[in-house]
Amino acid sequence: MLNVLNKVELLKNLRNASRSNMFSLEIPKATKDDENMIEELVKELESEGKIKLRELIQREYSIYLHGIMKYAPE
Repeated sequence: MLNVLNKVELLKNLRNASRSNMFSLEIPKATKDDENMIEELVKELESEGKIKLRELIQREYSIYLHGIMKYAPE
């Protein structure tokens, strides 16, 4: 079962996985739908200016995310 259910939860997980403004997080995935959902959520967070993704690696059972948290006020 996927722990990240929505964009808000993904952002919280990224903030918890960050050091300073850099983050690195490995998210387990169970299905291809999980993979697609994670990628869509990451794209939304990028388009909203909340993160800058440097790396997204699709592994057999997980997705690895690495990037920068943006703290600029909206």
